[in-house]
Amino acid sequence: MAYLNEPAFAHGTPEKTGVLLLNLGTPEAPTAPALRRYLKEFLSDPRVVEIPRPIWWMILNGIILNTRPKKSAAKYASVWMDEGSPLKVHTERQTTLLRQCLAELAPGAPLLVDYAMRYGQPSVAAAIARLKAQNCQRILLLPLYPQYAASTVATACDAAFETLRHTRNAPALRTVRHFHDDPGYIKASAQNIRDHWTLHGRPDKLLLSFHGLPRYTRDKGDPYFCECQKTGRLIAEQLGLTPEQYLITFQSRFGRAEWLQPYTTATLKELGRAKTRRIDVACPGFVADCLETLEEIAQEGKEDFQHAGGGDYHYIPCLNQRPDWIEALSKLALDNLQGWLDVASDAARLERSRLYALERGAKR
Repeated sequence: MAYLNEPAFAHGTPEKTGVLLLNLGTPEAPTAPALRRYLKEFLSDPRVVEIPRPIWWMILNGIILNTRPKKSAAKYASVWMDEGSPLKVHTERQTTLLRQCLAELAPGAPLLVDYAMRYGQPSVAAAIARLKAQNCQRILLLPLYPQYAASTVATACDAAFETLRHTRNAPALRTVRHFHDDPGYIKASAQNIRDHWTLHGRPDKLLLSFHGLPRYTRDKGDPYFCECQKTGRLIAEQLGLTPEQYLITFQSRFGRAEWLQPYTTATLKELGRAKTRRIDVACPGFVADCLETLEEIAQEGKEDFQHAGGGDYHYIPCLNQRPDWIEALSKLALDNLQGWLDVASDAARLERSRLYALERGAKR
């Protein structure tokens, strides 16, 4: 096996601990060629599509990659920000704010904070290399998916584990599995909705729309559906809603197979046909706005609802850079860093170690 090159090491260098935020990924530009590269990497992951590889290879390369990139590029273009893809922009901002918040909550702690994308750039391998170059001997992987699914959290961790498989001097790793019922996340999510209502009034119905997955994932033991249900229930309880005042739905169905239900699109059309005066839609499965929230829900969802006869339609943005969310994320990280921040960097001890190593032939 070929190992990755190790960064230069100098004896006496203080050890650091890294927090690595992981998110899905994004194309580099809202263009068909960029989408083709991104979709090929994303949809080639067997965690994402569990169809037998030979069959899926023909579908992916023969049909999807020849038709979908142009359509997807147009959708990305409709939400693209001056700084780039919304998901990347918000994740970068969250990373900066998390770094600042952790510095306040754990002053003096040898902490580094970075982020990576499972698909596209910056890659997980590149982010781990950056942390190792700064002598991170311990890394906390923190996937930004509140609810666990094999196709999200597990595959993000897969990328990190694969990098370490090719690493000679591997750092210690911890992973955050999920935070679907974390009190800080739930409170921030509910307050985000409450703040919108303070400014715009309340709807007749609140939809909590989560990313969809094929139904067979639930049948085979993926806990995602149950964790979405719990998140929705806890947010509704924080808001004081009755079961009749909110719905939990699932978006982004792809292909002909049955997916988790009820479907968001079908529900919006049904509420529109019922002449519902106003609905609000929030997406608590996403902590940062992206194509799925800004185009599929905010744009297409509104069209589906109103074209069917519905009234006012409000999309409530994701948590993004809310201070209460950044604080919750910081506490989540610190809870999972227990014991790792107690390693003191005694300058005198480190210097003695360096001199001891040099006496015995070390170059640095």
